[in-house]
Amino acid sequence: MGIFKPKMYKKNIFDIDYEKLKEIGITCLIFDLDNTLGLLEHKRCPRNTKKLIKGLQKDFLVLINSNNTRERINPYLKDLGVGGVSFSLKPLTRGLRKIKKDYHLKKKEMCMIGDQIVTDVLSGNRFKIYTILVDPLGEKDLKITGLNRKIEAKIVARYEKRGLFERGKYYG
Repeated sequence: MGIFKPKMYKKNIFDIDYEKLKEIGITCLIFDLDNTLGLLEHKRCPRNTKKLIKGLQKDFLVLINSNNTRERINPYLKDLGVGGVSFSLKPLTRGLRKIKKDYHLKKKEMCMIGDQIVTDVLSGNRFKIYTILVDPLGEKDLKITGLNRKIEAKIVARYEKRGLFERGKYYG
């Protein structure tokens, strides 16, 4: 069950302690797109997210790792001036392996940040990198994500019974 637990859990990307990440040697922040950086219906990157990411680029390599299409992520890549992987097949580690190889990174330098336990956190933990879970920005999801949320609810319920993780109880 530990494979589903993130190293850090925050309300959103604005609440993450990025200084702490720098202190532990993280140099690359890999963000999920939908419901992490922006809502599903956002065609372009929201202004407040863009401001945060531009600030983070002073200290970190910032990338996007999404299961969505290239067409979907391209406007964000252009708005933010970042690279990324589309159709990454999370929870597989395909996208993370590509990022590690393409950017000549070490796993200890990488951090996966996303809103889903069964895709973002699981892929990051399977790849043995630092993982951060954030609450989804909105309730609207892709159809496949709806199934993931049901699986995630069962995982969270088991974790809550054991006192390992609780929704809304942020840490890290």
